[in-house]
Amino acid sequence: MTRGHRPSMAAERHGVLEARFHPRIDEVPAAAWDALRTDGNPFLSHAFLAALERTGCIRDDWGWQAHHLGLYEDDRLVAAAPLYVKGNSHGEFVFDWSWAAAWERAGGDYYPKLLNAVPYSPVPGARLLAGDGAQAPRRREALVSAMRQLADAHGLSSVHANFLAPDDLSAFDNHWLARTDVQFHWPNRGYGHFEDFLAALNHKKRKNIRQERAHVARAGLRLEWRRGDSLGADEWRQVHGLYEHTFDAKGNHAALTREFFHALGGELGTATHLALAWEGAHIAAMALFLQGDEALYGRYWGSRVDVPGLHFELCYYQGIEHTIRAGLQRFEPGAQGEHKLARGFLPVHTHSRHYLADAGLRKAVRAALARETEAVDAYAADLLEHSPYAHRDA
Repeated sequence: MTRGHRPSMAAERHGVLEARFHPRIDEVPAAAWDALRTDGNPFLSHAFLAALERTGCIRDDWGWQAHHLGLYEDDRLVAAAPLYVKGNSHGEFVFDWSWAAAWERAGGDYYPKLLNAVPYSPVPGARLLAGDGAQAPRRREALVSAMRQLADAHGLSSVHANFLAPDDLSAFDNHWLARTDVQFHWPNRGYGHFEDFLAALNHKKRKNIRQERAHVARAGLRLEWRRGDSLGADEWRQVHGLYEHTFDAKGNHAALTREFFHALGGELGTATHLALAWEGAHIAAMALFLQGDEALYGRYWGSRVDVPGLHFELCYYQGIEHTIRAGLQRFEPGAQGEHKLARGFLPVHTHSRHYLADAGLRKAVRAALARETEAVDAYAADLLEHSPYAHRDA
């Protein structure tokens, strides 16, 4: 397959299962797709993925081509995976730039590649959707086999499956390289109120959080927690403007369109939540979240004011308070950030799997990943030694 060309749409057989590839998720009925999800993670919902495509966030010129995989049995969808042909490595959060550079130096074409992931979202969850019946493990293996066969048939350099759920991992055999990283998640220990959470922290961390919240309180902003379907069109315009302004100010590309934000208030409105800071009649800062059955997920932040502690208030403390109110099990605020440890978030491992078609490149990267894994494990263990909680088992 030459650079930039889309793989063939021809179906392939895997025993009694037929693999089909779809250039739009709307080719797959929403009810059939969502029936394969085993939890309420909103990022794997048909509505979320379709909104990305429909509102111009998934574009060839940005390196994204939808190529979703469905497994069919007698024309009935029995397993599926969100799949993309990637022309670069932007928006993935599992960084393989060095692998790409090495393969390009060797004279190969690293792009296009295949990516099994949720665009722009470093949120762990199922990537191999197969329901929870007795056939689910076999169907997950068939999804993995279909992705690898597609790559081999078209001469693609690699396939990548990012931020996998634990149930996904056994579907990948030794041809796939294992990679781990660390995120920081907030565990709800059955707290009744935010003060109960503070009481579980050591004195220094508890004092620092109270000081940060006091700084924000003195700034005179009005804080508000809102569900997405309660915002009007002008409020969504302001929210997107804050997101875009903050991304641009940091030199990053704001890939999510205003139309996508409006979709978050429409068909995804009951799963979308926002922490807003008002300055008079205008929204001065915002943090946007999505909620599943068990977890709250922090996603985007934007601000036009410089108030000490406001980022922590909107992105973390408001989210923790909502997680407690809603009785959720955990709060996942996003990728990176050691500063989260001091605010009650603990390190957890994330998992990805990578198939590199060239045996030589695969061998070299496998050796590098062995060293990287040791370093990641040591890093996570060291972080836990500096737990913010007064008792290690808190």
